[in-house]
Amino acid sequence: MTRLPSFVQIKEVGPRDGLQNEKKWISTADKVSWINMISESGVKEIEYSSFVNPKMIPALSDAREVGKQINRNPDVLYSALVPNMKGLEYALEAGIDGASVFMSASEMHNLKNINKTIEETFPILDKVIQEAKSAGKRVTGYISTVFDCPYEGKISPEQVFRVCEKLLDSGVDDLSLGDTIGTAVPTQVEQLLELLLKHYPKEKLILHFHDTRGMAIANIMTSMQYGINRFDSTIGGLGGCPYAPGAAGNVATNDVLYLLHGLGIDTGIEEKKIQNAGIYIQSKLGKTLPSRSLAYFANAQ
Repeated sequence: MTRLPSFVQIKEVGPRDGLQNEKKWISTADKVSWINMISESGVKEIEYSSFVNPKMIPALSDAREVGKQINRNPDVLYSALVPNMKGLEYALEAGIDGASVFMSASEMHNLKNINKTIEETFPILDKVIQEAKSAGKRVTGYISTVFDCPYEGKISPEQVFRVCEKLLDSGVDDLSLGDTIGTAVPTQVEQLLELLLKHYPKEKLILHFHDTRGMAIANIMTSMQYGINRFDSTIGGLGGCPYAPGAAGNVATNDVLYLLHGLGIDTGIEEKKIQNAGIYIQSKLGKTLPSRSLAYFANAQ
């Protein structure tokens, strides 16, 4: 373990991971306005949508329109999830700075999510990675269910390592390790990082925690003690996975910022602007989001 980092980079994935599981349709104009608000907060990367088949994720069926209409802040990297070559084609047309490919460490979750085995997935993603790199785009490899799977239970660190190796060999720039169902505890984070950090520099790793059991903040603290300083989060704690029954939203950006700034860790993000963006999307969804920090801020207005 090491001392806490002095700087942490937050990738805001609310417009993609946050909205993908919502039943209420958020208009393209409202999505664009929300992303524009986030773009002015100091966040350095926003995952703005997903170029999957619209039948699979109806909430993000306007990915191309959103990509073309958002105001591009030159200080922000705009990325999107791409499942295959067709998705990458649409994403490049809409304008992406970074492509995120995805698969699971769990065989059953991969089958449910992608309809392919892990081995069948690698060559498909390899083509996407090579094409995205040829187009000059940064590529992140998302690995879901790195701790627990809703179908298989515990996933061994060795299985996660095998998937990491394949994706890095294909040329991804970094890896986002997902606690997709939000059930991990700090000892599981320790075990995985103890293995991976023997092989990869910490700069290659991003942690992506959902907060189903309320452990996300504890898991972020544990990750930082291992030198990890990159995390995915969603404004308000939006989110969930359509193929992980019972999974809650991602850890809330609002709550992570409260933690980090309280610890004296720099993020470059203006907390008030994130809170205002939280109030905006909360009003559009017509429901209260789970972030405690957002609730406190809203009540104080």
